[in-house]
Amino acid sequence: MSKRNGTAPSEFILQGFTNIPELQMVLFTLFLIVYLVTMVGNLGIIAVIRVDPRLQNPMYFFLSNLAFLDICYSTVITPKMLINFLSKDKSIFYASCVIQMYFFTALATTECLLLAAMAYDRYVAICNPLHYMSSMTRKLCISLVVAAYIGGFLQSVVHTTATFQLSFCGSNEIKHFFCDIPPLLMLSCTDIRMNMILLFSFCGFNEGSSALVILVSYIYIISTILKIRSTAGRCKAFSTCASHLVAVTLFYGTLFFMYLRPATSYSLGRDRFISVFYTVAIPMLNPMIYSLRNKEVKEALRKAISRRALVSYGNLTFFLLMWQSRRLPVHVSNS
Repeated sequence: MSKRNGTAPSEFILQGFTNIPELQMVLFTLFLIVYLVTMVGNLGIIAVIRVDPRLQNPMYFFLSNLAFLDICYSTVITPKMLINFLSKDKSIFYASCVIQMYFFTALATTECLLLAAMAYDRYVAICNPLHYMSSMTRKLCISLVVAAYIGGFLQSVVHTTATFQLSFCGSNEIKHFFCDIPPLLMLSCTDIRMNMILLFSFCGFNEGSSALVILVSYIYIISTILKIRSTAGRCKAFSTCASHLVAVTLFYGTLFFMYLRPATSYSLGRDRFISVFYTVAIPMLNPMIYSLRNKEVKEALRKAISRRALVSYGNLTFFLLMWQSRRLPVHVSNS
């Protein structure tokens, strides 16, 4: 359906990955497993941080918010993609496309800003350890998280409004697996120069400024670590920010590649692969990165699993004893 006489199309068609049924089932299974791992991993991180008293500090407050963001971020994209693998109808309603793009853009921007807040937290922890708890108060941490959400959702209003004010008078087939800005701009039959200016300006400012905060923070962090005389001390200090550095490199690298380059350089196959990485893979990898690289999280997870296993073992033992007691013969003495 195309746009005629100034009316918006009633739906778009998501091209997805492939039209081969056998391959669609393979991809459905793969992405379903990834989505389930993402949910379990991030919910596990949130649960462990909430129940373990040793993890009640600003660093883990930000980490639990990052896990929540990854859950929302993945849920905006993956369920619709999974449905399309099983359905012949690849359409998405116009309003649904608007909502998907709005929340995806908002959450992606929020995650950028939250990663910058986490970098500042690591700077205070390593460069000013004696004043860490007094500087990173709960009020400040909440303010930074709220500011990240406000910045993300306000930027998304601009991009979503600008994109869906365009005229889509040609094909309504989106050459992507979700409603993203670049493939929608490619469908427009009107001038998109202003949209490209907005995309470069807002993405460049938010991603650039947050990346600058991260860069400056790590310059001070590395400078402080190098001043530590003992090798063990340097390793311990660096280990507290290594997970964050890996997460930042993966997330920012893919976003800069996708959105801060000319529209003429967009490639369908390559861009879909990159999009899968930052919309599906990174939310799954973040819990692994933080749990495998952080001794406190690993220890908390190990204790939680052990406690759960102990409770399960106790319940099983109790059940077996009760079952066995019912099978024992009852002896009646003759008096």
